[in-house]
Amino acid sequence: MEGKNFLRCLFFICGAVLLMLFTIYNFPNPVSNKAELLECATNSAWCTSKNRILRRPENAAIRHDHTADVPHHPLDPLTIGEMNKVQKVLKSFFEKSVYSVHSLVLEEPEKKVVLKWQKGDPLPQRKASVIARAAGKNYLLTVDVESGELVEHDTSHISGFPLITLEDMQNVLSAPLSHPHFNRTIVERGVDPNDVACLPFSPGWFGKAEDGRRIVKLECFTMKDTANFYMRPIEGIIVITDLDTNEVIELIDKGKHIPIPKAAGTDYRLSAENSPIIKLPNPISMEQPSGPNFVIEDEHLVKWANWEFHLKPDPRAGVMISRARVRDTETGELRNVLYQGFSSELFVPYMDPEEAWYFKTYMDAGEYGFGLQALALEPLNDCPRNAKYMDAIFAASDGTPYVRSNMICIFERYAGDAAWRHTESPITGDMIREARPKVSLVARMVASLANYDYVVDWEFHADGLIHVKVALTGIVIVKGTSYVNMNQVKENEELYGTLLSDNIIGVVHDHYINFYLDMDIDGSDNSFVNVHLQREYTNGKSPRKSYMKVNRKVAKTEKEAQIKLSLYDPSEFHVINPNKKTKVGNPVGYKVVPAGTAASLLDPKDPPQKRSAFTNNQIWVTRYNKSEQWSGGLFAYQSHGEDTLQVWSDRDRPIENKDIVLWYTLGFHHVPCQEDYPIMPTVSSGFDLKPVNFFERNPVLRIAPYVENELPVCKAAAST
Repeated sequence: MEGKNFLRCLFFICGAVLLMLFTIYNFPNPVSNKAELLECATNSAWCTSKNRILRRPENAAIRHDHTADVPHHPLDPLTIGEMNKVQKVLKSFFEKSVYSVHSLVLEEPEKKVVLKWQKGDPLPQRKASVIARAAGKNYLLTVDVESGELVEHDTSHISGFPLITLEDMQNVLSAPLSHPHFNRTIVERGVDPNDVACLPFSPGWFGKAEDGRRIVKLECFTMKDTANFYMRPIEGIIVITDLDTNEVIELIDKGKHIPIPKAAGTDYRLSAENSPIIKLPNPISMEQPSGPNFVIEDEHLVKWANWEFHLKPDPRAGVMISRARVRDTETGELRNVLYQGFSSELFVPYMDPEEAWYFKTYMDAGEYGFGLQALALEPLNDCPRNAKYMDAIFAASDGTPYVRSNMICIFERYAGDAAWRHTESPITGDMIREARPKVSLVARMVASLANYDYVVDWEFHADGLIHVKVALTGIVIVKGTSYVNMNQVKENEELYGTLLSDNIIGVVHDHYINFYLDMDIDGSDNSFVNVHLQREYTNGKSPRKSYMKVNRKVAKTEKEAQIKLSLYDPSEFHVINPNKKTKVGNPVGYKVVPAGTAASLLDPKDPPQKRSAFTNNQIWVTRYNKSEQWSGGLFAYQSHGEDTLQVWSDRDRPIENKDIVLWYTLGFHHVPCQEDYPIMPTVSSGFDLKPVNFFERNPVLRIAPYVENELPVCKAAAST
């Protein structure tokens, strides 16, 4: 071809995409009225409210005017109109008191009500669940959206505070610069105060001396000469600040002998890269000229292949999957699998006991809000070209709703893999070649929690499998040091990490993500079965000496379902419906297939471990209780650990043939290495929820394979 060529239609395969690294807190600001909200949600790249700015990417998919939204399903999130009604009730309730809203979400109807509801039925009474603070007190409120009736619930028995709001974080960022000692020590270190950026870190909880005040510990960096300020810590300065008053309580100033790491080579922006850029000359994309194979009805009900589920954003959990049902290809029946699933809590403990680091034991969902930190997804890099997007409506600290654009993307994935294949040799007389494509549907969210980015995928397969994956990327937060080479480190000296570059240590740490999985296998009454695999001996009855035997044990109570995984004591873990059996007599069920099995090595009595006790086991099963959703407790911020999954499970309630909840903790150990500097490559793991005797036979048989004439034809076109 003459001239410069480029591909108009790309190959029909799914290529790997690079994840954008969102590394700096981008605090969305409340929109003060409906006009501004509409402007921000529909046709403006920048939306301003007073002196604050909310950014919407220019290339983001535009949804619609959310001010006209109405609920269609009992689990649909609160609309802008409903939030505005609740806000008026809150203003009246608190009268002239200064208050802050830390959560304003749908108070979901009772489970039995939701299960009974069918499309076309009137919606159950719409209520809002509100967590607020006023005059130093936590409030848990239920507000009837239509009548305005308000009910206050007692929370005096629960320690801790609600998650900190984005406004809390914004307001406290300037506190260090108002302190004379801080400014002096910054200048003494040769840093221009105008180049300083401070980040608010949750303090954990380490004894009663820390009770009574909502505090934050700020760590500071210099932004000079790089966007990657995480690589330039001002080591040893911790500014302890009261979140309610923004008063600096204490300034810890150590480490003046530690130089600030250099900026050279740390900037992650492509425009700052001086080395040769690697760029594949032929881009890869999955193309669907006729459109996707899924539909989203009434904004939240997703239908694809043989799956149907309700999908919504949540400020704390991020993504909530509800009423996941799969259509049986043999009977046509839509069968219950998962009533609700979401990320319940995270735990990220850093393994450095020194003063500036010991408290870094973050519970990101309960302290910051996994969904609140989910920024707008970047088309083509976060999500492929064929993706559709879902916005979120969240509440600012005064209860005003605002739009978080493109928080979730939904797309089909096909990478040329087979869901099943087989070739039969001519023993049968004919050569038989059969294959079925492995196509899946993905619902994705990316949360940017300061330096780390978490990519959470819920992936649905046509064979009934649900794969839940978490990918970690972003930037490793580092510790300043005087060392530039390992030959300077004394024998037996503990660095608590790895020397990554001049004056930079990557501190060892863990990541744990706990998932709430309310399994409803063909109904709510289920049982948990430990399918234990053990060595059995033949005792001379066979030329074989041994074999593997399967022993099934149904857990009677919650403690029997506290599972620590062991490589040399293996089991499968099934959730079954003992009241429904297949034609050959097996109880229908699903099994959890573990991966990402790192276990916490902290002492169980260590305050961070007590607060995040859900990491004591990889698998838990509890009796369903609507109030038990957050495995680190309702008020995780500075909590003491008395309202956790461990505490609930230790009640040892009966769980056989009951409505039960499965909890799975995905774990990662991270010993940083030089390849993690100055950015961290993506590391991922996940687990499966897989049918086990759920279908009469493999549903993959009914998936039609692709044929050549059904695929789009890719042609190169000459550019002028």
